[in-house]
Amino acid sequence: PETVKAALNTVEFRLRENNTGAYPRGLSLMLRAMTTWLHNEDPLSMIAFEETLKAIKSRAADNRRFFEDMINEYILSNCHMTCLILKPDITLLEKEKEAEEKKLEKARNAMSSGDIQSVIENTRELKAAQEKPDSQEALATIPILKLADLEKKNRITPLESIDDKGVRVLFHDLFTNGIAYMDIGFNLRAIPRRLLPYIHLFGRSLFEIGTHKEDYVAVTQRISSRTGGIYAAAHISDVKGTSESTSWLFIRGKAMIGRTGDMLEIIRDLLQDVNLDNRDRFRQMVLEAKARKEQDLIPSGHRIVNMRLRSHFSEADRISEEIYGLNNLFFLRRLVSEIDQNWPSVVADLRSIHRLLINRNSMIVNVTLDGDGWSSFHPQMKEFMDSLPSSDYKPQDWSMEGLPGFEGLTIPSQVNYVGKGINLFRAGYSFHGSAHVICRFLRNSWLWDRVRVQGGAYGAFCLFDNLSGTLTMVSYRDPNTMKTVDIFDRAAEYLRGIDLSDDELTKGIIGAIGDIDAYRLPDAKGWASMAQQLAGVTDEDRQTTRAEVLGTTREDFKRFADVLDAFRAQGIVKILGSGKAMDEMEKVQPGWLNVTSVL
Repeated sequence: PETVKAALNTVEFRLRENNTGAYPRGLSLMLRAMTTWLHNEDPLSMIAFEETLKAIKSRAADNRRFFEDMINEYILSNCHMTCLILKPDITLLEKEKEAEEKKLEKARNAMSSGDIQSVIENTRELKAAQEKPDSQEALATIPILKLADLEKKNRITPLESIDDKGVRVLFHDLFTNGIAYMDIGFNLRAIPRRLLPYIHLFGRSLFEIGTHKEDYVAVTQRISSRTGGIYAAAHISDVKGTSESTSWLFIRGKAMIGRTGDMLEIIRDLLQDVNLDNRDRFRQMVLEAKARKEQDLIPSGHRIVNMRLRSHFSEADRISEEIYGLNNLFFLRRLVSEIDQNWPSVVADLRSIHRLLINRNSMIVNVTLDGDGWSSFHPQMKEFMDSLPSSDYKPQDWSMEGLPGFEGLTIPSQVNYVGKGINLFRAGYSFHGSAHVICRFLRNSWLWDRVRVQGGAYGAFCLFDNLSGTLTMVSYRDPNTMKTVDIFDRAAEYLRGIDLSDDELTKGIIGAIGDIDAYRLPDAKGWASMAQQLAGVTDEDRQTTRAEVLGTTREDFKRFADVLDAFRAQGIVKILGSGKAMDEMEKVQPGWLNVTSVL
């Protein structure tokens, strides 16, 4: 019964909140309606949920076996099924390559000399077409915004900063349709550097391991039946104008305003009574985390390479590598053995994190809610904060060893992920908002044409962090390695030689403004406002950047080309890909990469 109650509450909360994340709600509703509309059914049946939800709740109340009966009919007693068994074959790549070579050889043998010459000519025409820019007449047929259509001022999220007995409370008065969004942050500086790799697991443990009174199933049921969800998330960022980072573990929760008391009670119980001694459950979580990271190596290889690159250039990114990157995967593999052989040491580390981190004196609270809801929620929140442990906060020194610069990271993959990066601030560059326009333009023109269209990769990115000064270029599912690095290095040459039209410049500016004005729902607006506060970014800083983006000129492109000269000469390279690709590079440039087997 508790599981049924939790499931019904979760579904109802999601329907009423309709949180589409960064995707506009209007488009989401349109696409949802078309699910039935395209097949000549009622378009409102996918949108208007009140009657359906009411009927399901009524039938579940009248028949306690309502869901069990459906499970039995549609799953357990359903004889229409398929059993599919997948068996891995470590020789598959060689077999496929051999089959392809035979197929090509057979095709070639069946061709006349004229046929072969025709293929050669077609290939030349294809390359010429790929390299030829679209005509101005063709480009003019695409409807676009004009600079005059863009807002000159940034949108400001309302913010009230309150000091509540030493706890910084940020309140955002926004309409949330009766939902309270609360983020409770604990400063990671409270724990030693060696414990940072535990943070993601520790955050999961608070909600997935259970308390001394309730097992994790009961905890999950309690969260699902009374709230819209509670979970942990790390937030790590550079701080404007410094070499330091701001690093927090947040407990993020949401609930209808009438259920905020339940949400706070659940969070308090979990923070104060978590059962960290549950070895079997914790080991299961570690194995799950390890498996997920290994599973993500190929589909998310570009993110892994980008994080690994960035870790050389800022403290925040170095910490992110410890918590989320390859270093964390290596840590998880060691941790499995440590749990089996020395569990007392592991649980002692978890208790140390709990004792040092859960501290009222190293806490920040972020709330997004309308004013009327805040007046009733604020007293509950003050009582909650007063109930938390309070001790002296002593920030730790995080000195971290460096990683090898040029790395080859091997995985069983037929594609590669190639990245190169540099810290432009250390190379003498001072941030100007035009950098956002230029990097976006490089991604959509030079890298798109050379790395994706001509090079055969699935994608390529040019990413710049204006807080740390880190610039990275990364390819996605790339058949090449050195060729892609060469394309990255020639970006400066491309910027110097380009004849940028007014339309291209305008489109670049509009795209960058689109990134700045990204669609956000109230909870995301409150979170973004808090992140800016923690990073030391003011509304005036944001307005300056917007003005510089809007004022980007062709001369800014030429000046940035000089900056990219340093990228070509001083940038470091990391490649995630097959062992064969690393062997081939070793023949061309012996000792260029420090090769590590990842999987």
